Amino acid sequence: MREVEEESVTLFVPCLNEERNVGLTVDNIVQVMRDLRFPYEIIVVDDASSDGTVREVLGRIERYPDVRLNLIRNRFCRGLGRNYFIAAQRASCENFMLVNGDAAEPSEAIASILSHVGEADAVVPYFGLSETRTIPRRILSLTFTFLVNLLSGHDIRYYNGPVLHKTDNVRMWFAETAGFGYQAELLCRLLDEGISVVEVQVANSDRERGASKAFTIPNLLSVANTLFHIFLRRVQRMAVRVLASPDTSAR
Repeated sequence: MREVEEESVTLFVPCLNEERNVGLTVDNIVQVMRDLRFPYEIIVVDDASSDGTVREVLGRIERYPDVRLNLIRNRFCRGLGRNYFIAAQRASCENFMLVNGDAAEPSEAIASILSHVGEADAVVPYFGLSETRTIPRRILSLTFTFLVNLLSGHDIRYYNGPVLHKTDNVRMWFAETAGFGYQAELLCRLLDEGISVVEVQVANSDRERGASKAFTIPNLLSVANTLFHIFLRRVQRMAVRVLASPDTSAR
């Protein structure tokens, strides 16, 4: 069996119609990883784009012949959550991290997260006072985080960012949703099992080109599905504890 270096990282880049963004994302990753000098690979999953996204990725493959840069092309749209777990199954490195194909994560944020590799089972970023997204997106994010913490019983500052996971932990679970709530489901499952977490404040930059996909009806329905399953699992855990506790009424 081939040994995997503890600091090696698979960077998963999802994209759907991210022409003029995904190339910049790959450039940022290569720049960061050349500075950090970790073994790494990049897995780009194109979710059936109809613009020049694929052509742009193929151009980056030619530009960086020394980089393990793989492209997976979906014939139909699978959704961010499913693509995340598909990429994890293809990953060959010890750690796994998403970097969005819309170039929303600046190089400094990527480097800051990766600088904590090996410190915990999950390195979870949050924005704090450096938040730069639009007010509606900030309100939506804060509301979602509040509801996840309320329904799960956990206390995490942010659930939807580029979390750095142990690859095996991602492979162990899957989310019930194909939408944006997949990371919250995954983190809650792992937190239920007692993983260690380091939270890191990072800067972000809102997408420069194209429209955000956060406010689509399918995504909002997907978020509702995520919250339902998170709460359902908490109820199930509570029921198991009650059933497993000794019956003192017979004394």
